Amino acid sequence: MGEFSITHWLILGAVFLLFFGAKRIPEVGASLGKGFREFKRGLSDIGNAASDDQPTPPALPPENKPPKRLVE
Repeated sequence: MGEFSITHWLILGAVFLLFFGAKRIPEVGASLGKGFREFKRGLSDIGNAASDDQPTPPALPPENKPPKRLVE
């Protein structure tokens, strides 16, 4: 398993062309790009959530008011 030469890339491209067809290759590329963007966005969201070291403050207790009546 050595490096890929230009011949390897041409054969690989011909296989993709036969497998997907000329009209589907741009769609497949766009789908892969969208998938990579979503993956990177997910990783950054996880990183942002992990960097938030401050815990959220607890909810304040309700005031001493009588409960509202839903049915009259």
